[in-house]
Amino acid sequence: MTIKPLNAALLAAGLTGGAIAIALNAPQFQQANAGTKQTNTTQIANDAVAVTPQIAPIPALAAGAVPDFRAIVKQAGPAVVGVTVEGMRRAGHEEQDESDSAAEPQSPFSQFFRGQPGQRGRDQGAQPFRGQGSGFIISSDGLILTNAHVVNGAKDVMIKLSDRREFPAKVLGIDKTTDIAVLRIEASDLPTVRLGDPRQLEVGDPVLAIGAPFGLEQTATQGIVSAKGRSLPNDAVVPFIQTDAAVNPGNSGGPLFDGTGGVVGINSQIYSQSGGYQGLSFAIPINVALKIKDQIVATGRAQHGRLGVNVQDLNQSLADSFGMARPDGALIAQVMPNSAAAKAGLKPGDVVTDVDGEPVVRSGALSSLIGLSAPGDKIKLKIWRDRSTHSLDVELGGAEADAKLASSAKEPSAQQGRLGLALRPLNKDENRALGGAPGMLIEDAAGPAARAGINAGDVLLAINGRPVQSAEQVREVVAKAGNLVALLIQRGDSKIFVPVKLG
Repeated sequence: MTIKPLNAALLAAGLTGGAIAIALNAPQFQQANAGTKQTNTTQIANDAVAVTPQIAPIPALAAGAVPDFRAIVKQAGPAVVGVTVEGMRRAGHEEQDESDSAAEPQSPFSQFFRGQPGQRGRDQGAQPFRGQGSGFIISSDGLILTNAHVVNGAKDVMIKLSDRREFPAKVLGIDKTTDIAVLRIEASDLPTVRLGDPRQLEVGDPVLAIGAPFGLEQTATQGIVSAKGRSLPNDAVVPFIQTDAAVNPGNSGGPLFDGTGGVVGINSQIYSQSGGYQGLSFAIPINVALKIKDQIVATGRAQHGRLGVNVQDLNQSLADSFGMARPDGALIAQVMPNSAAAKAGLKPGDVVTDVDGEPVVRSGALSSLIGLSAPGDKIKLKIWRDRSTHSLDVELGGAEADAKLASSAKEPSAQQGRLGLALRPLNKDENRALGGAPGMLIEDAAGPAARAGINAGDVLLAINGRPVQSAEQVREVVAKAGNLVALLIQRGDSKIFVPVKLG
């Protein structure tokens, strides 16, 4: 089984981080439940949402004060529910991938604890499954939030309240991109949580998780915020809250509370070598979940904006080559044909530094801001181009599948130059595979280029933002460059900028 590189994570938002392909074959990100695989159970919700009542807040914490976790559990615990799912499924490609032998690395996004309910091997035909997760009530008339991976594919969903009452639940809709699901039960006067503001969280703030790890209902665990705005492989749209609160199978979909008792996140994933908690847990910010909830309740589904670019992080060498003081921003490595980005005039080599006034420090921030917007939204980008700042207005497209560009990779002979590259023009077939884009095939790499990680079979598309298709153009650009150049390389389906120190 092949581990997916990092760039697969960003496709949902029309963004691909093609700069780095990471093999996650040891520690693994895992969904924090023993739930089910995916078949669409989305249903259109025609009923309106009642206004979420706000529980009287626990007084804000003074600096350095210890939160009253006992009061938080007593006040908010009754609104935390258990979610049990049942159904039938046929063993498919994804499940077979999970069951590959130990010699193959397990997918970092497979559901962990295959011995738990809901996990099957390579059995053929329809198989019964049963899984369990957590959730919480946000409306007194029975509206519940949980994770999409907890309920997706289930025929029957049952909600168990803290007072042991049980209700069948209707799945109003799911959104796989953000891993959010919205449920409703037929009940009234239910206890609800108070919603907090994750934007007010700081690293080091205390947090509390309540859920049903391993089916142990109403279990509370505490920790601190370890990081904010964390982008994970396969989940780049969500700016996760990272904590060290213990989260295990069955915690998925449960609430994460701040020190005053407000829900700031939905526990979703862990980072683990064993399948159990090892100190890193990840929660979906509640403001992200509420935005998806509103769409699902209104239309039965959520939609995500699409910019249509491949992006990568900057490092200091790339920043220096573009004349930037700091390596902040999302570097555009590829612009998809006919995409929103192409229509707005974005180009490879542009660095997005701001979206509607929100600074973009890492490429994951751009992915999140775009993915959480809706198709048709109009946004203003600040970009760095030609050593100065520019503004672009963009109307986002929909999150349809990205067009893939093919490239050829062959291995002929070599020579050396200042870059250390042996180049030849693309032949007709190679040029056609690249969609007619200019470029030169790298037959061999040595010296500075080899030290920068460039390989034979890569295609050189541009140097310092200038497209090249002849040796003369390459020599001309390099001769005018200083000691550092940025090469735009196509490798397989990905385009990346590579800084090369010429010495």
